[in-house]
Amino acid sequence: MPNTVVDLGPAKFVRLPSEGIIAAAVALALPRRPRIVLASVFGVVLGALTLVNALDMGFKQYLGRSFNAILDWSLLGDAESYLEDTLGRTATLAVSVGAVVLVLLLFVLLALATVRLSNLLARHPGRATRGTLIAGVVWITCSSFGVQLAGGVPLAADSTANTLEIKARQVKDTLHDEAEFQKVAKVDAFGNTPPDQLLTSLRGKDVVFTFIESYGRSAIEDPIEAPGVDNTLAVRTQALAKAGFHAKSGWLTSATYGGSSWLGHSTTMSGLWVSNQQRYRTVMASDHLSITKAFQKTGDFDTVGVMPGIQKGWPEQSYYGLDKVYNAFQLGYKGPKFSWSTMPDQYALQQFQDRVHSKKPADGKSRMSFVILTSSHQPWAPIPKMVPWDQLGDGSIFNAIQKAGNKASDVIADTTKSRQEYGKSVQYSVTALTEWLERYGNDNTVLVFLGDHQPIARVSGNHASRDVPISIVAKDPKVLDAIDSWNWTDGLRPAHNAPVWKMSAFRDKFLTAYGSTPHPKTN
Repeated sequence: MPNTVVDLGPAKFVRLPSEGIIAAAVALALPRRPRIVLASVFGVVLGALTLVNALDMGFKQYLGRSFNAILDWSLLGDAESYLEDTLGRTATLAVSVGAVVLVLLLFVLLALATVRLSNLLARHPGRATRGTLIAGVVWITCSSFGVQLAGGVPLAADSTANTLEIKARQVKDTLHDEAEFQKVAKVDAFGNTPPDQLLTSLRGKDVVFTFIESYGRSAIEDPIEAPGVDNTLAVRTQALAKAGFHAKSGWLTSATYGGSSWLGHSTTMSGLWVSNQQRYRTVMASDHLSITKAFQKTGDFDTVGVMPGIQKGWPEQSYYGLDKVYNAFQLGYKGPKFSWSTMPDQYALQQFQDRVHSKKPADGKSRMSFVILTSSHQPWAPIPKMVPWDQLGDGSIFNAIQKAGNKASDVIADTTKSRQEYGKSVQYSVTALTEWLERYGNDNTVLVFLGDHQPIARVSGNHASRDVPISIVAKDPKVLDAIDSWNWTDGLRPAHNAPVWKMSAFRDKFLTAYGSTPHPKTN
């Protein structure tokens, strides 16, 4: 069985498995009781490997990587929550129960099947021995001469053994990575920088960092998604220019793909490559300086987070250095959910304006805000629509829009619809954010907005990059002059050949560009 959806096909299932031939030979040599025990164990192992292959398929399709047997079990709970928000409680319960039943049946039936086959071999030892020898000779011959089926699939297979080897090596590498990353996280080029030498060029500014969910390169360059998104970026660039705002844009290569947005957030802010949950936990427990914490450390900025996707305790607030955080339940929303998204981006931004941005910080401080938008989260159905800003109220205006929108179940399994609706969702989020800036921004507003990751492979493609767009927008020309050496593209749409950096490189480049002096910390 292959471990990717794209490799599924009849040719994969007509190959000669080396492990089956070896197992048959061993079974023929064993007495009855040891043979049955070994056959049962073999069946359970096959069940486990089949489950791992299925998980690999899902993870590669959604997150662009294979399943990690040490780190990824916790993500299954997030997957269940996503399904509940998308399909409802009843459907999610049915899927969860069905999945558990299928897994149990997989283990039981494969164990029974291998025991039955071993008994069949034992009842016909002569024919079984000849058949095993012939199969072994054919396997060795095909392997030696590289005999292939249609599509270049080798007839002689040893994929089960390879899977075991790969997963064992993955476990070893994961454990090794934990120790090595802890050492890396202790080294910080700005860890000992005094407060008065941090972000000196942004004192007095109103800085807003915003992540747009699933805003990836494919939104700008995919032939189905790009026309609408590119037009939106062009229109919004012109509208901002009329309001006195100008922008520069480039590309960052995200540490995650298809999901796990918090890895993209933490990579951008920490300057560390936070590519898995283990690294994330290490960073969140460290004192490695984040961009947001640097603003707090100066003592000249109030720091606020607006997180409409947070629906439970969020201890990460301390790492990010946020004095105050507004979660999904603290923004006064009375309208409907839009699938996973708790509220439309436009509403979240208006609440940010009313509760935070419109109010001057105490003691004459400036402000740094950290805003996470959610409307472009999969399954991209239903999608909110822009409404007059002065009619947002408590969000009830969105009831009719939500009811008239597409059903998640009609979009989630349709690749073409998913790509189309994904593009529309990005257009909505970009429009909401830039209209907010046009409407409420001032001479001191500096907006940095970017994507957290590319959308899932079914939308972005099986071989898509991990690049996401990033833009810095401001009225003050000195803000963009400070990054002139970056060679970013003018406007909200980065050119295809605009510079591409690893997402983890952004922190140091940003801190340096805006007046921070490195004072390294090594332990």
